[in-house]
Amino acid sequence: MVQGTFDDLGTALADVTFVVVDLETTGGSPADSAITEIGAVKVRGGEVLGEFQTLVNPHLPIPPFIQALTGITTAMVADAPRIESALPAFMEFAKGTVLVAHNARFDIGFLKMAASVQGIEWPRHTVLDTVHLARQLVTRDEARNHKLSTLAALFGAGTTPDHRALHDARATVDVLHALIGRVGSLGVHTLEELSSYTSRVSPAQRRKRWLADGLPDQPGVYLFKDGAGRVLYVGTSVNIRTRVRSYFTASEHRTRMAEMVRLAESVTPVVCATTLEAEVRELRLIAEHKPRYNRRSKTPERATWVKLTVEAFPRLSIVREVRADGAKYIGPFGSRSSAEAAVAAVHEVIPLRQCVQRLSPTRFVGSCALADMGRCGAPCTGAQSVQQYDVVVQEAVHALVGDSREVVTALRGRMGTLAEQERYEDAGTLRDRLLALVRGMARAQRIAPLAASPEIVAARRAATGGWELVVVRHGRLAASTVSPRGADPMPYVEAMRQAAEVVLPAPWPAPAAIPEETEKILRWLEQPGVRVVDVEGEWTCPVGGAAGARAALEGTSERSQRSAFVAAS
Repeated sequence: MVQGTFDDLGTALADVTFVVVDLETTGGSPADSAITEIGAVKVRGGEVLGEFQTLVNPHLPIPPFIQALTGITTAMVADAPRIESALPAFMEFAKGTVLVAHNARFDIGFLKMAASVQGIEWPRHTVLDTVHLARQLVTRDEARNHKLSTLAALFGAGTTPDHRALHDARATVDVLHALIGRVGSLGVHTLEELSSYTSRVSPAQRRKRWLADGLPDQPGVYLFKDGAGRVLYVGTSVNIRTRVRSYFTASEHRTRMAEMVRLAESVTPVVCATTLEAEVRELRLIAEHKPRYNRRSKTPERATWVKLTVEAFPRLSIVREVRADGAKYIGPFGSRSSAEAAVAAVHEVIPLRQCVQRLSPTRFVGSCALADMGRCGAPCTGAQSVQQYDVVVQEAVHALVGDSREVVTALRGRMGTLAEQERYEDAGTLRDRLLALVRGMARAQRIAPLAASPEIVAARRAATGGWELVVVRHGRLAASTVSPRGADPMPYVEAMRQAAEVVLPAPWPAPAAIPEETEKILRWLEQPGVRVVDVEGEWTCPVGGAAGARAALEGTSERSQRSAFVAAS
């Protein structure tokens, strides 16, 4: 197995599912007060995935001042569900997520007390408190306090808090996203980093402030190095000096960064013409030096591909590299386990042989259990000729690198059959295999056209005026520059093309760069405002390709986890 550990990679904040929860209660202590309303919003990657709201009958009078504050009266909750039914429904809605609340001690405290009273074991949720984050990130100059209403106004929340649970939860979502944006500019990109964003700056960190002296106020990459010149950490910023200086102040709260700063003896800047160049150089430097304090992008060589071999009776094989051998490839996959899942999905509906030995069309051997089960045509025994087996191979080729709709439909049909048979665990396993397959196919179909293009020139308006210009060759960033504001950009384009790196193509469909670099370039090219100046070659994706199936499956997978529990008030 070559899959990286969870500690090595961390969980990207964009991939974390948060449930932002808010409660209304009859008082301030869970010991002698009860919940009257639960509101929650499930979000991931900035997108709202679902909402949960219910009034709760506390079975005790709501004090008049609470009624005046929240607008929730004793009469309103008389017919509402009791906490015995409302709490399990909320726990199902929040299952497997990170809980977020504004003053989490209050909300989570009430929920834990309610669970304890009912004899329900409270799950081990990671909990984030937006009050705690705000106290570290929002100064008194910006806001007079850290109340939800104050922060919602500061960040322009779309919902005004009004002491109703769902409204306050929606406002807290906007506050959470604003705070994540602030820590993101400080290099906090994973849940683990955000959760450990608590330590205070040490005297040892402050004494290292001189390392930022003389660094440029320009965009680019910076490398922290120890006394022996070994690279400890690589980062990127729109302003190198300002970003490096933040490592020695209270704005840097990541525990591992404090340790890194204690070891650092120098900082090397690499000024870049554009933000895309800086991001690409960061990836390349991390892959080259494998700094101990970088958690992401250190091992691109661990990526795996699924290959349809070139032989008389081709089979699917998991490999580490793409070769110019005429084979068909999909991927890359982030781990061997996901590649294995994709291969298993193909074998579910296309009867390719699964044995690993090379078969001869003239020398036969005994059949295996798969042949007896009808899942293989048994070419090993001579029961299936090369020509007959090629029909199966062409079906696989069509699905892997062309139109995936037939294989996706077949796998969905099998999932439905398993569900009808109440074999839900098997259906879930097949769903995961199908998702791994379409992700690998979609990634290959997305990368391959850019990898095959000898040159793409693109431009985007720079924030300060002028144009950011890039040259991409075979999926690799070959050059970038900026044309001044008011100047004709075309002479700069021509000069950039002349000076660009000569890039030779890699074996198709692999790019001439690490796949993560090519995907980063693709995301940049797809941004609003980016204009394609020139394309040499073709930049297309197949009709019926896996991208649509991936989007649909990921959406279905998420929707299946949403709660439909909404109580009438």
